[in-house]
Parts: sequence; structure tokens; C-alpha cells
Amino acid sequence: MAIYHALIHRLAALAIMSVLIANLQAAEKFDVAWLRAEAKRISGQPYVAPPTKLPTWIDGLDYDAYQSIKFNKDKALWQGKDRSLEVRLFHLGLFFRHPVGINEVSLGKVTKVPYSKDLFTYGKTLKVPSKVDNLGFAGFRVGVSPDKNADMFAFLGASYFRAVGATKQYGLSARGLAVDTALPRAEEFPDFREFWLEKPAANSTTLRVHALLDSPSVAGAYTFVITPGEVTKMDVDAVLYPRKKIERVGIAPLTSMYQCGENDRRVADDWRPEIHDSDGLSMWNGSGEWIWRPLVNPKTLQFNSFLDENPKGFGLLQRDQDFDHYLDDGAMYHKRPSLWIEPLEGWGKGQIQLVEIPSPDETFDNVVAFWNPQKSFTPGEERHFSYRLHWGSKPPVTTPMAQVVATRVGAGGVPGEKIRSTSRKFVLDFKGGRFEDLPWETKVEPVISTSRGEILHPAARPVVGGDTWRCNFDLKVDGKDPVNLRLFLKDAKGALTETWIYQYTP
Repeated sequence: MAIYHALIHRLAALAIMSVLIANLQAAEKFDVAWLRAEAKRISGQPYVAPPTKLPTWIDGLDYDAYQSIKFNKDKALWQGKDRSLEVRLFHLGLFFRHPVGINEVSLGKVTKVPYSKDLFTYGKTLKVPSKVDNLGFAGFRVGVSPDKNADMFAFLGASYFRAVGATKQYGLSARGLAVDTALPRAEEFPDFREFWLEKPAANSTTLRVHALLDSPSVAGAYTFVITPGEVTKMDVDAVLYPRKKIERVGIAPLTSMYQCGENDRRVADDWRPEIHDSDGLSMWNGSGEWIWRPLVNPKTLQFNSFLDENPKGFGLLQRDQDFDHYLDDGAMYHKRPSLWIEPLEGWGKGQIQLVEIPSPDETFDNVVAFWNPQKSFTPGEERHFSYRLHWGSKPPVTTPMAQVVATRVGAGGVPGEKIRSTSRKFVLDFKGGRFEDLPWETKVEPVISTSRGEILHPAARPVVGGDTWRCNFDLKVDGKDPVNLRLFLKDAKGALTETWIYQYTP
């Protein structure tokens, strides 16, 4: 009976795949309208998971063996002196077990990019059969002149993608969609099942990428307009068709890593002072307030929501770009890009949500941030979102006020005291804005609020010998429940700084 059910499931999967192939063949003149219609069509069909079974020779590869598989750069798509962009492909294996279709679109005509083992070179320890089936690909990467061998962006794994700016250093990732993140059940990871890459004009540095997204809960049609550069820009147009009601949807989800830094030394048994891809969540809310929330590596999962309406932008940033704060000339954390999300239309009411997950080391992405619309997703509807991603050393917009450049947490009281206080001391450094021309004798007042506990000895002053202003205060609190803190600095003319918020767990 089990064999019978497995056979029926296999036949159903083949039937759906044959319909998809037939539809693709019929779509000789590819356009976005067809892709949206296809996403809507499959959303009305039972979900069929992509195959995960790999041939024996690549099943179970370890990290080193998988990394030994290299794409043959002489086989790259669109290579040539008159071409600024060049596409290389990822092989299946390791964590990447779902084949994705890669198609070239030229003058509206679709051409499938066929798999061949000759597209790749393999490590010495990997035994490649003389005959290999059409495996498909795991994803693709794109290089740009003058150094086409260096990635500018890549799509690999589920709906994950990432890009670089001027430093050419990868860091955090983005996703097409997040479903049921940080709920008391397994998270759902939608897949980009098929890509269509529009062949760019000669010497063009802009690429249009279309993708079909599918998962048990939702199908979707995505269009990316990507322009690499000092800041790599991606315009994203996403149309989503839910299969069922979804409890928590994450639009424009960002995924990063934070192990330890100036403010959080919980996991810091390492010779490097700081280890992180991003050090804070920046938000420019619909009312115009700029907010900075330093990241932490918590003891238990932390989930925070920030209510908003029509946010102007948000992002996970790597503000600290001082090599001496990391001392890692291999991982190059000081060169990791920031990623800023700019809505291109009103998103209405919702929440920017931040998830921080305990992590023992830097191999785990443990930070997620996304926009969660207030209006729930229900079957049969169409939802549209458009936004722009900016990958680079700095976000495209910043507050005109002073920014938080460092958050430090330690034992409370006065240094050198024989008996130290049981309170915790918070020390914040601010830089920029009106502080650049503010006389040192100006009276600057910290405005601090706390969800519980008592704030002691708040003070603000310029740092001797530097160009920053420092605010410090002690927090005295009992119990183990988290404490939510909020602070900004002001003078007689008004606010001097962005708003700093923090969740401290005793």
C-alpha cells in the first residue's frame, strides 16, 4: 500500500511538472503577465515539494568536497568584451538539494539553460560518472566588469539571495519571503523554483531577473531589476497568491549573524573583540522618527515588534567599519555590507519585526528582520509589494541628527570603587548632527524611559580628545524579565540624536 501511495504521489508530481513544462514551452514570448498568471494558477493546485534525492556521487558531500566543484568560467552566460555582466551557475550538493530551472530570455524568447557536467570542474577526490543525468542547477551568481570573477550578487538556496557593494565582501542575506518565522512550530521556507534572466543590452550593467516562488502556503511572481555598483540596487516587485491563511508573513526579510560585540559579550570566548555581519537594526518610521536598535546574541529566542504605518525604510546595518574592532583579516567583518529596505509604495499598517536567536558561533545566521503587514493573507487573494534594496557600506539615507556609534554595557557604579554596585551601566556614544558644532559647555539632557527598574545617574558630555558625545546611566532592576529601554539626547533647541532602544535581559 505504501508503494502504491508513493507511486500515485510520483505520478501526480510528474503530471504537474509536465503541465509546467508545457506552459513554459507555450510561453515563447515571456512577459511578467504570464509569470503572474502561472503563479496564480499553481496557487490553486495542491503543493508539490521539489525533489531532494541526489545521485550517489554528489549525495552526502561535505563542505570541502562541495567547494571543490567550480563552474568553468569559459562557459559563462553572456561572456564577451562587449558584455558587462556574466552569469555563472551553482552545482547541486551539500545543503542545496532542490534543482531550479534557469532560463535565458532574449527578445522575449525563452531558452532553457541545459545542465552538463562539462560546465564544471571537480575536485580530485570527487569521482564523477562518465554519464550524468540532467541534474539542473542550485542557483546562479553574477559578476560585472572589470572583474567578472568577483561576485556582485547571487541567488542560492530556497529564496535566499545576497549582494555586495564597493568592498566586494559578502555578509548578510535577503529572502524572497518569510513564512511563520519564530512561531512555536517549524518555519516554512519558500523556494524560488524557476528563474528567467533577461539578456542585457551590450555594455549594460542592469539585469532583470524573474522568479517563480512556491511553498505549501503561497505562490508568487517576482521581478528583480538589479544594478551593481558602489551601492548595488535591487528593485523588487512581488505579487503573492496565498494557498491558505498564513499567521505570520515576512515581507523583504533580512537574515544576518551577530555573535558578540561591544554591547553583548555573552558568547565571547574568542581572540577577536567583535564578530558580526550586522550590529544594529535601523528604522525610519512613518512619522519620521529615526530609531537604532543594537543587536544581541540572547540566551533565549527574542522576538520584538515595532508598530508602524507606511514605514519610510528599515535595514540591518554594519555601522562599525573599524578593522581594529574585529582584527579579522580573513572574514573581513569590517567590510560587510549593510542592507537598507526602501518601500516604493505605501505598505499601510503593520510591524517591523526582529528575531534574535541564541547562537554558539559565527556559522549560524541568528538574526532576522522583516515587515509584517497587519492585514492577514487569505487564500484566493492577490497581494502586491514593491521595494528597493540598497547593498553597500552606508544606507542611502541617514538621519540629520547624531547617530549612535557605540553601545557598551558593563558593571554599574563608579570605576575604582571598592564595592561595585549591583546595577548595570550603559554607555552610548553619539556622533554627527549638531554635535559637530555644539559648544562643550552646552547643557545636554538624556531623555530615558524604562519598562521597569530604576534609572540612576544619567549624564551626557563630550568625550575628551574625540569628536563624540557620550551618555551614560545605570539601570537597577530586580528579577530576570527583559527590560525595554529608550533614550535620546536633547538641548534647549530640541532633539540632538536619533532614538536608541534596547532590550536588556538581566
